[in-house]
Amino acid sequence: MEPLSVFMKKHQPLTPLSPSLPTSLPHVCEPIPQLPLTPPDGGEYLDRAANEEAIRTALLVLSTERDALTHLGSLYESDPVAQEGFVNAVNTILKTVVRCGKLVVCGVGKSGKIGQKVVATMNSFGIRSTFLHPTEALHGDLGMIGANDAMLVITFSGRTPELLQLLPHLPSSLPLIAVTAHTHPSTCPLFFTRPPHLSILLPAPIPTSEVKSFGLPAPTTSTTTALALIDALALALARRLHPDPGAIFHAYHPGGAIGASVPAVQTVGAIAAAVDCVPITKNRSGSPIAARDVLLAAARSSSGWVRTSSSSIISPRQVQHLGLAADLDRPIRLFEKGALVVEKADWISIPAGNSVQEARDWVLKMRKGERGKEFLKAGTILGVVDGKGDVSGVVEIEDVVGEDEVQTWEDCGPPG
Repeated sequence: MEPLSVFMKKHQPLTPLSPSLPTSLPHVCEPIPQLPLTPPDGGEYLDRAANEEAIRTALLVLSTERDALTHLGSLYESDPVAQEGFVNAVNTILKTVVRCGKLVVCGVGKSGKIGQKVVATMNSFGIRSTFLHPTEALHGDLGMIGANDAMLVITFSGRTPELLQLLPHLPSSLPLIAVTAHTHPSTCPLFFTRPPHLSILLPAPIPTSEVKSFGLPAPTTSTTTALALIDALALALARRLHPDPGAIFHAYHPGGAIGASVPAVQTVGAIAAAVDCVPITKNRSGSPIAARDVLLAAARSSSGWVRTSSSSIISPRQVQHLGLAADLDRPIRLFEKGALVVEKADWISIPAGNSVQEARDWVLKMRKGERGKEFLKAGTILGVVDGKGDVSGVVEIEDVVGEDEVQTWEDCGPPG
């Protein structure tokens, strides 16, 4: 018997040869027609009935969401719980701003997307805000919550599992504002373990469920009502915080069509500090308000202004001078009257919508007369009057006409 190797060699099939490659392409008799760059019209394939159904669906969604917004407006027009919640939410966020805190917005899914839009709107009004995803919060992002912050959560059901899991890990001192379908705080699971005085409900119910309206539970009407309600909250806050909210918005939104549509003119309202955001200094128990108390209040003032009462105020420049005082325990009532604390009756009114240049021209014109020199001088406080006729902001005269100009009027030394 012959060896296996010899047998395999004799009977191994030959490897077929590769076909030789052509040296030239075959000649094409007829040119290949060019393909259209756009798809064919296809109008003949459109189904008229399907088109009409699409329009009916659109009209159903629009009318349903319109009715939901009408229902929401009626609720806040007549329901004391809704009204109290809205006012408390405005005041709570206002206190947060005064204390140099921020608004932390939290939500999951479509509500989370609404929350991200809310953050963008708040920031465009100078209301410092950030978005916190509840799952990421449990993996380290809880560190973004500060001692002076407030939280706004968006959840239609009020029992979103991710939010309920987050609650035990939040500071007990953190105010919690909830936008939800619940119409009373006692029924909302988010508040079951939270301090009642820090639990603020913003009801956002819908009159007809999305399943009944559209046959599926996709967040549509519910997210529309939530977004509209928080837009209302943002605008209400902006009007409390700024004498000229429009000027603030445009200052933070210089880009795009919005930025291009507004001339770059700075108004007095844009540079003013909102009176409601100025902290009122607190005295130590049993002692009159001293220089030290004012400086402590100034340290937590986002604008540098400090109030000693609802109708008396100390400007940032005077606070700086106060820091040079030898005796910080000296009561402020011992300083020269009007040199440190300026009463509201002595503020000089000026419209918020006036440009800074117009205000400067007016001050310099008035200074040409003797009477003008008496009430327009170094340390003068301008009370900024908003569109409703209220003095809602304050600005130092130096910020309108310039520090160098004021120094030519008279020497501005430290008080007392």
